[in-house]
Amino acid sequence: MGEIARCEWAGSDPLYVRYHDDEWGKPEHEERKLFEMLCLEGAQAGLSWITILRKRDNYRDAFDNFDPVKVAAYDDARVAALLQNAGIVRNRLKVRAFIQNAQAFLRVQEAFGSFDAYIWQFVDGMPIVNHWQQLSDLPARTAEAERMSKDLKKRGFTFVGPTICYAFMQACGLVNDHVVGCFRHPDWRPVHGE
Repeated sequence: MGEIARCEWAGSDPLYVRYHDDEWGKPEHEERKLFEMLCLEGAQAGLSWITILRKRDNYRDAFDNFDPVKVAAYDDARVAALLQNAGIVRNRLKVRAFIQNAQAFLRVQEAFGSFDAYIWQFVDGMPIVNHWQQLSDLPARTAEAERMSKDLKKRGFTFVGPTICYAFMQACGLVNDHVVGCFRHPDWRPVHGE
């Protein structure tokens, strides 16, 4: 029996493989998960994703399981405590970004009915299915990510540049960037009527 073909970035780390197989590229619509991923993609800036993935449970504990209502209310004392937490990336700008983004997230929910409705408009409500042959074909940013970044910034979000937005789109399935030889590429194609 042959080995399962995956995107090469998944490597052999069991945590990375599980993330690739079970999460990355799967269309996400759950509000809290979208907020979590937007925060974590911003936390990744300048770091590797595996670094953040290894700390994800610590982030969930530290940030009230990414409840945007709770995170939006954090004060300076909570920020100071978070900056002492060795289980997360202790960067003041990134910690404050989570709070600012939670506040902006709540405003978007109020304006659009849900963050899901707002964020999926950038792909007209359906995942963009790409047909990349190899990892080196994948772009770091796209026109959709540029528009998303510009609009998020206008609404008060931070750590949402076009590259971060594209990583978020890939992670949350707004785009399917599994290479065509990967077993996950055809699995998460949208099916009309679903």
